[in-house]
Amino acid sequence: MNKGVAFPKDAASQDQFFRQMTPDTGAFDVGVITDSMVKLFDKTGQGVFVTHSAGGVIGWTTAMQSDKVKGIIAVEPGSFPFPEGEVPPTQTSQFGDVAPMKVSKAQFERLTKLPIVIYFGDFIPDHLDGTQGGEQWYARLQLAKQWAKVVNQHGGKVSVVELPKVDIHGNTHFLMSDTNNQQVAEHLAEWLKENGLDK
Repeated sequence: MNKGVAFPKDAASQDQFFRQMTPDTGAFDVGVITDSMVKLFDKTGQGVFVTHSAGGVIGWTTAMQSDKVKGIIAVEPGSFPFPEGEVPPTQTSQFGDVAPMKVSKAQFERLTKLPIVIYFGDFIPDHLDGTQGGEQWYARLQLAKQWAKVVNQHGGKVSVVELPKVDIHGNTHFLMSDTNNQQVAEHLAEWLKENGLDK
């Protein structure tokens, strides 16, 4: 583990964390999962969609189809949807390239109507550092910043929060499981309040 990591270090906590893993039982079908989430929002009503990692794409695609999504909190999402004509180059890495999504301008415009915050944890290098995790998250952070800039240029409201830059340190990819998750939750609650989403 990285020095200063906020992840629990005792054996029981780590055992519990790894028991949360589930096997992949089929392909990650974005269309099927998005349709399910749209139907869930239809059933439950308006809400803020909280996503994590590869599930980030489902937040974007659901919000493009459902007017019930009133905001998005994305924890280290893996991809970002850019409008046709404004898609940046793929982020290259020796461990696998990170490509932006391309969507129609109409789909993209739906995302400019929502407050969105994207959280990134600690230990993300500021350059391609020759490690798989470092390079993959460096590339995704760069893409997140590019995406936020494009959305905001179209009148949107996206914030990218790098937790060490707001004095919250030690976070892993699993912010919700880290020992300082209360600090993260307080930051998130303040964002909800600032955007009128805390009701």
